[in-house]
Amino acid sequence: MSTEPEDCADYLERIVYLIDNELDETDCAVVREHLEECTPCLQKYDLERTVKSVVARSCSESAPDSLRQRVKVQIREVQVRISEA
Repeated sequence: MSTEPEDCADYLERIVYLIDNELDETDCAVVREHLEECTPCLQKYDLERTVKSVVARSCSESAPDSLRQRVKVQIREVQVRISEA
């Protein structure tokens, strides 16, 4: 089955819902079938899933204390320069 780019536009939003487990079983099956047949949409799905995973992991990590201290010092330096200007 050949898919036209305009057909794929219908699936882009549903791909995000699939990743977030917000589709019912019927829609999941339809989207998964499309992904099996459409390499560009499958690549988009893989990219979206990877980005969501990295963001989720990043949100649960905290910066090392030394980095936070350096950032605070730089912010103070910028504030001082702005107030002196």
